[in-house]
Amino acid sequence: MDFKIDAFDRKILRCLQDEPQLSMVEVAERVGLSHTPCWRRVRRMEEAGLILGRSFLLDAAALGYPVSVFAHIKIRNHEESVLEAFEAAVRGHAEIVECFAMSGDSDYVLRVLASSIEDYERFLRKTLLHLPGVGAINSNFALKPIKVTTAVPV
Repeated sequence: MDFKIDAFDRKILRCLQDEPQLSMVEVAERVGLSHTPCWRRVRRMEEAGLILGRSFLLDAAALGYPVSVFAHIKIRNHEESVLEAFEAAVRGHAEIVECFAMSGDSDYVLRVLASSIEDYERFLRKTLLHLPGVGAINSNFALKPIKVTTAVPV
């Protein structure tokens, strides 16, 4: 990517990450620009793919999902069509909130939210074990969250 960001762009990005509910006028005021130049910078960063969207962090436990599970997946067959099918299937399950292709012992690591250990076991038996290409799953239960963020250091 040949996109250069300057100090104002970094201020805008930090502001949007910290307080995504702010209006563009409020963002502009906080970073020391007028509304239109600030809006243009945001649009330029969106078009360049630096800004993917806006989101809020929710408390999964307070919303009925106190169990966070990291499922390490090994795929039986590494053909491209199998990997693509696995990745597409993962995207279709709301309980899977993160999925990373990995190097090392696992092919993928999923973070799965569940309402209980029994709920995760049901999801494992009914869903995860039936995803395309799955050969083995090793599940680790998080004891407590220490740091959860979507912020990128800018």
